[in-house]
Amino acid sequence: MPELSFAPLLQGDYFAWLLAGLRLSLLLTGLTLLTALPLAIAIALLRLSPLRPLRLVGEAYVEAVRCVPLLVHMLFWYFGVPELLPDGIKETIYAGQIEVVSAWAALTLYTAAYMSEDIRSGVRAVPGAQLSAAMALGFSYLAAMRLVVLPQALRITLPPLLSQALNLWKNTSIATVIGTAELMYQAQRVESATFRGFETFALVTVAYLSVSLLLTALAHWAQARLSPSGARR
Repeated sequence: MPELSFAPLLQGDYFAWLLAGLRLSLLLTGLTLLTALPLAIAIALLRLSPLRPLRLVGEAYVEAVRCVPLLVHMLFWYFGVPELLPDGIKETIYAGQIEVVSAWAALTLYTAAYMSEDIRSGVRAVPGAQLSAAMALGFSYLAAMRLVVLPQALRITLPPLLSQALNLWKNTSIATVIGTAELMYQAQRVESATFRGFETFALVTVAYLSVSLLLTALAHWAQARLSPSGARR
């Protein structure tokens, strides 16, 4: 039985590879949250629109995205979308960080579909009389939603949105299939170079678990302090 040792992985190039992968996974998570949340709000507003065509557009987006596995989204944005672009633009994209951009696009669209449903539930949890009162005071529908309803809805949905952030953090690992040098990709690279599979993936497990527990603790804190049911009087 081979002797287990973490020491070779905690120094030199191998540690640098794992650290670089962790940084990229965290970066993907942060960037996706910055782009997915505004998109999710827009989709939720489409689904709540008084105009039926807009509601159908929002519903079609959510169903189309949620009914396709994230792996397929990743492969589509990496292999499919660039082929639709002019040759010059395609060459420029492939010369850059196409793996990161493709993963970011797929994660954004995928995460936004799920977040939009949480936000839509939050908006529906706000008493409808508040929207009516705001419009009676002269606000347009969009202004009433932006200034009166959405701030309350986002406060209500903060815990489930943090849960979606946790899912997003774990979903970044799927980006390894398109060659994105995130944590799982670097772990496979280290394992191939050292043949220390147990130690490598034990460290990766600890990394995923640590960030996941941090997000879980943040969600519990938000539930206790920020959501209306748990807010201090």
